Formats: sequence, C-alpha cells, structure tokens
Amino acid sequence: MKDKALLFINGDAPKSFPDPDEYNLIACTDGAFHYLKNLNFPLEKLDFISGDFDSHSGSDENIYQDKFIYTPDQNKTDFQKALEIIAEKDITSVDVLGGSGGEQDHFLGNLTVAFGFKDHLNIKFYDEFSEYYFIPKEFTLKNVRNKMISLYPFPSVESITTKGLNWPLNNGNLNITSNIGTRNFAVEDDIYIEYQKGDLLVFIGKNYL
Repeated sequence: MKDKALLFINGDAPKSFPDPDEYNLIACTDGAFHYLKNLNFPLEKLDFISGDFDSHSGSDENIYQDKFIYTPDQNKTDFQKALEIIAEKDITSVDVLGGSGGEQDHFLGNLTVAFGFKDHLNIKFYDEFSEYYFIPKEFTLKNVRNKMISLYPFPSVESITTKGLNWPLNNGNLNITSNIGTRNFAVEDDIYIEYQKGDLLVFIGKNYL
C-alpha cells in the first residue's frame, strides 16, 4: 500500500494537479480549500480539511463538514498541524503544493516547519518554478541534467562535496550568512551530494539551458 500523502496549503494555487491515484491520502488546510474549489479539484478525493477555520466561509462547504478537523492551537501554523495529523497515519512521504508565493514570511515559516519534520517525514514542495526539499548527508539527485540546482544551507553545511554540477564543491562549507550554493546547474544526469555536518535544502528548478 502506498504511504504517500498530497497536502495543499495556503500559498499560491498550483497551475496543475498531480494524479490523485498516486496517493493514499489527500488533505488540505482550510485556506487551500478555497482555491481547490475554484480550480474544480475533485473535493470528494480529500480525506481531511484541517485548520482553525478562520478563513472558512460556510455556504456550500458545509457538505464536506464531516472531513473538517478543527485545530485551534494558535501556537502552531495550519501547515504544522496538518503534518502532525498526517504523521499519525503511518505516512512517510508528503508532497506539498501551495507552500510558496503570497506573503514571504509564510514561505519561510513553511520551510522551518518542514525542517522540524525532516527526521519523520519525507517532505517535498512543488511550485511553478521548482521542487525543493531537505536531503540527508549522502544523496543522489536523479535525471536532472540541465536543470537549475541550488544548494541552500539551513543555516550551515560543512565539508560538502558534489559531483555532476557545473561548479562542483570539494570539501567546502556553506553558510546562510556568507556563502550559499544557489544558481548552479547539472551537467550530468545524476548529481551526487555528500556533506558531513549541518542541514541542506535542495532546489531543483527548470532547465537551465
């Protein structure tokens, strides 16, 4: 049985949707529910809608009220609370749409939330420009030739080596305040990344060439 979830949160609405049949759980926060409805997403596919419902307008949404999970804790974001629900359902991977765009503090907050779950859930964000996620200390990006690759320390990475990038790193260090590895690109199909200490966020963008 698949152990992969699809989660919509309240950033920019996606331009297209993945195949719902690729997931055994589909959910959204209450803010994302509105754009899903406007974009004619098959709402019957949703397993739950969570949040504090401060953006819930009622009306025809009430027919889905049995799928609402009320999470009023103001010390946590709706994204964080949705991930907690998903983690309780033996899910290991989560594809997130709507994580970027809108107010940029929300985007940064979403990255911080994902960082807090990185040891428990394999979380990948997708938007119009790229996919991005935290990677372990030894990792291979597959089928990425000619794609933009950005390596973003969170907040620092020590002794990082890469193979297959146009500008490789050899036992280098990255730090959010002084040296980040953005706007590189893949010259091989598979990119190998290894580092000794820290945490690394990888962005895989559109074709560079």
